[in-house]
Amino acid sequence: MTVTIFENGFRARLACGTVAFAMALGTGVVAAPAAQAAQGDAEPPVLHVSAGSNGVVAPGLPTTASVTVENTADQALPSGRVTVSINRTPLAGEDAVSSWLDSDDVSGDFDVIAEDSTEQVDAGASVTTSLAIPEEVLATLAPGVYPVRAALSGTDATSGADVSTASVLVISADPHPPVTVFVPITATPADGAALLSSDELTELTAADGDLTAQLDGVSGTSAVLAIDPAIVAAIRVLGSSAPTTAVDWLARLENLPNERFALQFADADATTQAQADLPALLTPTTLTPFLDPANFSSAPPASAGPTPTGTPAPSPSGGPALPGDDALTAIDRAAEGILWPRADVTHEDLEAFRSYLGGTATTILPSTAVGGVVGGHANVGAEDVLVTDSAASDALSDAAGESDAEARAQSLAAANAFLYLAAQATSATLAIGLDRDENRTSDALRDAVTTVDSPGVNLTSLRAELSVDAAMDPEAEQDRGASLQLLLSDEQTLGQFSTILDDPQVLLSPERIRIMRTIGAGLGATRFDEALSDHRQATRETLDSVGIPPASTIQLLSANADLPFAVRNDLPWPVNVVLTVLPSDPRLEVESVTRATIPAGTTTRVKVPVSARVGSGELDLRLSLTSPTGVPLGQSQTVRVAVRAEWEGIGLAIFGSLIVILIVLGVVRTVHRRRKGADAETEASGEDDEATATDVVEQPASSPDASPSDPGSAAAADDAAATSTPTDVVDTKKDSQ
Repeated sequence: MTVTIFENGFRARLACGTVAFAMALGTGVVAAPAAQAAQGDAEPPVLHVSAGSNGVVAPGLPTTASVTVENTADQALPSGRVTVSINRTPLAGEDAVSSWLDSDDVSGDFDVIAEDSTEQVDAGASVTTSLAIPEEVLATLAPGVYPVRAALSGTDATSGADVSTASVLVISADPHPPVTVFVPITATPADGAALLSSDELTELTAADGDLTAQLDGVSGTSAVLAIDPAIVAAIRVLGSSAPTTAVDWLARLENLPNERFALQFADADATTQAQADLPALLTPTTLTPFLDPANFSSAPPASAGPTPTGTPAPSPSGGPALPGDDALTAIDRAAEGILWPRADVTHEDLEAFRSYLGGTATTILPSTAVGGVVGGHANVGAEDVLVTDSAASDALSDAAGESDAEARAQSLAAANAFLYLAAQATSATLAIGLDRDENRTSDALRDAVTTVDSPGVNLTSLRAELSVDAAMDPEAEQDRGASLQLLLSDEQTLGQFSTILDDPQVLLSPERIRIMRTIGAGLGATRFDEALSDHRQATRETLDSVGIPPASTIQLLSANADLPFAVRNDLPWPVNVVLTVLPSDPRLEVESVTRATIPAGTTTRVKVPVSARVGSGELDLRLSLTSPTGVPLGQSQTVRVAVRAEWEGIGLAIFGSLIVILIVLGVVRTVHRRRKGADAETEASGEDDEATATDVVEQPASSPDASPSDPGSAAAADDAAATSTPTDVVDTKKDSQ
């Protein structure tokens, strides 16, 4: 016999932060807390219950239940007593199980099958008690799903009232039915980016990265991989600059033997596109803007198994050939013609899918979308559908996303319970589809997949099985088509706006990918509304990124001048704009159209020649900005111009007068300096002449040729002095002058 225990309302309680069940000694977690209101002010403890291996016990064998008491209060929890009870009336079907787990209410009596005392539990700690369940206690139970309740009593925190959890016990002599598990491999860039960056890839593909964990979790299993082509494209567009860990991750992905198929690029939802009446599925406009020719100038790095197909795109600069979009997004050995959209699908949507994929399409849908049909393969009219069991998929998704082993085991037991119930209704292969979850741990994903994995059961065998007929609801619960139409309308506006760029695709290609991410299949209603609002706000900011800032009044002091007008460009690329300036008065002539290129991330002044026909006055200039093709950019601005053209003549006269005064002052100063210098030279010359004359007169008396004892010499000297002195003095003066 097989025994599975799991908590009442486990999904709701996990969402509220309730801790799930502990796994002890290889046993499976099977119960999550549904604590009754405790009396007093003390925080009630939380219970976790597990039994068997993931809740499975073979018939005829004894088993052990483990009850974990978790003390969430800030004081120690005294010892108490735990009991495990069972209701011997089986629950009839999936709805009854869900009702019991959600409401903790069922008819019939409960029998205690195990009990024991607990130790004191310190604040913030937990204690596990192992309870033996003899074979004879369960021997009388027929295969089925039974309500189970675990309770704690006798502690001060409970104040006489039991703290309990509601769970179920599944008894089955058979293993779970053959199951195909679909595992999505997705990753979303941060901050609204189009593709994962090099830094993000480095982090995600590291040994402890989330993408690495996803491959670790499915390695060695028969899980079918649903891969987002945007991940492989993000690696390949980097060429030789791609992180080594990312290249290795891609090679490992390609080498896994698991069957796989491609999700739509960026995991865009096909249902939303069908509801928007699109004639074809959205695709990226081009991935060329993400390529750097410098990274493809040499042989590509070894990666990704076989070389992807696709026509290389010529480099715009005549450099190395660049890979085409098909080569960048190719997933080797991917099955064709499969879509995994949101569940809100109508029959008309399925018909649209078939036209999207060229006449043949297989759609993966939950059982709730096809009337609760049981079985992995179904036909809805002429449309081919692979059906995942909704309840089991939810439980297994919870397990795969739970890093705590105790809480994970509870969800695994729940999945086993729902699979048991499904197996009672059909012998066909069942399918489970895990939720989109980019933060799973490798242990959690591996535990989830291996719990239900059936070797040899895969996508090929599931599609080959005989299908059952199914019907769909005529209307979808949530129609996102109108929202997509708004996004595409904004994209058209951006297309007109992008004519300011030399290469419009640097803006339009990321924009298309962001639209596809906004309608992602994994987004719930709340997240979709948030993504839609954020994307439309980002579009408005982009459209407002180029414009004319408000300007203050301009003083025009000349009849002819170049007026500078600021143009703002917040985009990361240079833009080509046309500035149109129209005066409110014909007395001011303006060059009405001026073309300019504004560098990226700058506010640049564009000079516009003007000519004033009036000496003084005020008028307005209306400024508007357009693209080279005439698309309006931003808001028009009005600038007030105060013309003071007569000030130019006044200013020139003043400046001329100043110049004349400065020249006159300079001349006067120069003449004064020269006269002063001449007087000084004259005075100096007179002093020099006097000194010279003195020297000439005294020279004979001191002549060495004269002798004081020679009367003849003295007489001769007197005659010479009387004769030569006048001539020497004149010559000296002449030389001095």
